[in-house]
Amino acid sequence: MRRSDGELVSDALMHISVLRKHLARGDLEDQTVADAVTLRLAAAIEALANCSDELRIRAFGEDWPLIWATRNRIAHGYAYIDMSIVTATVVHDLPWLEDRLREEAILATDE
Repeated sequence: MRRSDGELVSDALMHISVLRKHLARGDLEDQTVADAVTLRLAAAIEALANCSDELRIRAFGEDWPLIWATRNRIAHGYAYIDMSIVTATVVHDLPWLEDRLREEAILATDE
């Protein structure tokens, strides 16, 4: 059985919530925090990859390939991740992503 877009968006938001809890314990200079944050970020993006094309286009538009590329960098090149890029992603891009997901969660409850 395929999971609904609403369930997958909820999963992604849960991963982001846990990611934020990891950041509350320390910054990305701490290797354990950095590992936890990057893995939760990849898991959130992975959940979104299973959403419908319509949702990804509506929510992320042309940014989706960049978002997916971030997941691929984490999943396939973990030992070589530039933490300055992860830091910039968490500080500058994650709030936008989280806002988009919250908007999609509201749409899912209206359906």
